Amino acid sequence: MLTVPLGAQAAEFDGSRLTALWGVPFAGILLSIALMPLLTPQFWHHHFGKVAAAWALAFLLPFALVFGPDVAAANLVHALLAEYIPFIILLTALFTVSGGIYIRGNLHGSPGLNTAILAIGAVLASFMGTTGASMLLIRPLIRANDNRKHVAHVVVFFIFIVSNAGGSLTPLGDPPLFLGFLKGVDFFWTVRTLLPETLFLVGSLLVIFYFLDSHYYHKREEMMPRDPTPDSRAIGFDGGINFALLGAVVALVLMSGLWKPGVVFDVWGTEVGLQGLVRDAGLVLVTLVSLRLTPAQVHVDNQFGWAPMQEVAKLFAGIFLTIIPVIAMLKAGVNGPFGAVVQAVTQPDGSPNVTMYFWITGALSSFLDNAPTYLVFFNTAGGDAQVLMTTLAPTLAAISAGAVFMGANTYIGNAPNLMVKAIAEDRGVRMPSFFGYMLWSGTVLIPLFIVMTFIWFV
Repeated sequence: MLTVPLGAQAAEFDGSRLTALWGVPFAGILLSIALMPLLTPQFWHHHFGKVAAAWALAFLLPFALVFGPDVAAANLVHALLAEYIPFIILLTALFTVSGGIYIRGNLHGSPGLNTAILAIGAVLASFMGTTGASMLLIRPLIRANDNRKHVAHVVVFFIFIVSNAGGSLTPLGDPPLFLGFLKGVDFFWTVRTLLPETLFLVGSLLVIFYFLDSHYYHKREEMMPRDPTPDSRAIGFDGGINFALLGAVVALVLMSGLWKPGVVFDVWGTEVGLQGLVRDAGLVLVTLVSLRLTPAQVHVDNQFGWAPMQEVAKLFAGIFLTIIPVIAMLKAGVNGPFGAVVQAVTQPDGSPNVTMYFWITGALSSFLDNAPTYLVFFNTAGGDAQVLMTTLAPTLAAISAGAVFMGANTYIGNAPNLMVKAIAEDRGVRMPSFFGYMLWSGTVLIPLFIVMTFIWFV
């Protein structure tokens, strides 16, 4: 391995030295996302970035005072270079490329059509990522239903199915599975192992949605007298160059997992591999090419704008920073402040508790970033991909399913959730509040997860 030092080596950071109070800024930003749009909507709309920055500083400044500027800077650099910047670059590329594809023609949002779009999105999510599939289909789905009174439930089930559950079959689908792929999990292991669970969850959600949407569809005065989107040209695609660029995004992500050049740059204690730099540079290039080659009319027709991406970028910057001590405390294992959580996934005889792996990974993935949560429990279960794919396959299946499926429990469980919500609200859809959405997920998803537990995760 060639190592090129570019900065100071990071000081060791032991999460067992922390107390739960270090999680207050993370809890604060979550509560701000949940409550401020309800209590002070105007202030939140104009200043959510400042609120996120304030919570980030509420962690970072005391952390620098207690542990020293070097440790704080090293952890800040790690959060930016190893997690946030690659995360945002990939999301921006998928957002831009998907936003450059316009599905023309006025679809009419009947229960059958809506269910078909959700099913197609579930299939696409595992091959172009939950973000790519969400950004491709959410706009035409909203446009198809813009003459209906009840639309929020359509978007909620879209988040359940397309933005989360559908991405469970390949490492391209969701970041936790991609991290598993980088750790040595076979590319096709998830589809071989999680296909029954995915078919059950997606199939159940599609059936529930069809009957719920039919209920609303046949209500009196459900349809507006005039369709805001008049019938137009035959159904088809504009901005077709972006399909090729979408393929380039997939190729770059796969390349970063398969190509091992052995060149690593050390930036203040954070190792940045050459393959990651090539991937990110390629994704930036794809974004710029898409903006350059996509006809302006396509962006106009799609009502393409940067507001949803800006909201995600600012809020997740705060989340990725304030989550640093929370993840460190979890990584400390039984010796850390959250030792009881880690201990709960182990049986008295030392064997893994598959049920608890599913639920604890899922519960934390609902509020923490599901990628590092997956890694924490991947390592808690031993961290050996070959053992986890064979002897401990039920444990890895529980970790994978919990991280991917339960990301749908809240708006912040997975990045596409918040992006879809922002786009829907930008189009005039009155989406549920943070807790209102959790009422939907608690009513619809949790009972299905309980059934899945008794079938697969015991």
